[in-house]
Amino acid sequence: MGALRNFKRRILSTFPTRNQYHFDVSKKILFPTDFSKTSHNAFVYALKLAKQLDARIVTLHVYEIPMVDYIDVPAYLMEVYDTVELANFENYKSEIPVLRKIAIENDCGDVPIDNVLLDGDLVNTILEHVKTDHIDFVVMGTKGATGAAAAFLGTTTASVMTRTDAFVLGVPEDATYKPIEKIAFTTRFAEQDLPALKKLLPIAAAFGASVDCLHVKSAQSDVKEVVVADWKLLMKNENVRFHIVESDEVEQSILEFIEKHDTHLLALLNHKRGFFESLFHTSMTKKLAFHSKVPILALHDNQGVALARNY
Repeated sequence: MGALRNFKRRILSTFPTRNQYHFDVSKKILFPTDFSKTSHNAFVYALKLAKQLDARIVTLHVYEIPMVDYIDVPAYLMEVYDTVELANFENYKSEIPVLRKIAIENDCGDVPIDNVLLDGDLVNTILEHVKTDHIDFVVMGTKGATGAAAAFLGTTTASVMTRTDAFVLGVPEDATYKPIEKIAFTTRFAEQDLPALKKLLPIAAAFGASVDCLHVKSAQSDVKEVVVADWKLLMKNENVRFHIVESDEVEQSILEFIEKHDTHLLALLNHKRGFFESLFHTSMTKKLAFHSKVPILALHDNQGVALARNY
């Protein structure tokens, strides 16, 4: 069974290939899964995203085995490690028909899907695969806010959001997929916000969705009216609306806006490292809990330029 280790980066199986369906698939969506109901729920979002963007999905299951010096490990212990690897392989293999069934049930049976099994640290393995496989999007199922000690999107998703330049979609466990028709984009009308909005527009267009640009104007806000006017002029031919809400309770105002406007997706720009970690702080969790059915799309300052041009 030691030879099993050699297959770590082997694709387990492939759903319909681009040759079978004559796809010219250039975009890739990475979908980390742990076989849970939360992951299955997020998989629907990954499928719908792939369908709209004509993208290929790569499902990824990551498992960890103890790090040891194989030279000094007794033979029986090596067999234990091989057994662990084999068990993960068998579990993942049995998961593939489940994912296929979900795809068919959601009218996405023609979406090309590859499946990869790797061992290693979860977050670092995801980040490495994003780089090596040239991933454009990461879609992750996340745990909802169920108590003071819970994190809204969890530390794994927050870490991936802040450490990769790919688009990251965090899907709360209680989310129920609805056609994405309304996207909220929070903005400070800062210089780096405009390129982020431009990267979001082709994604919104693929779904036929409108974009609500929301600025919560606090007492410390220094946004000039001429800047807002410039944005409106630049976006006059796009399906974009602008909203300015005066409040010092920024996060609460965002949540109220999402509820009032029946928003299907919240897009946020990661202005700096640690932004999402602070967003998911325990005190913030309590405020975010009631909108836990709204997925969050993380945008980054330096991402998606080539991707946006391809739409």
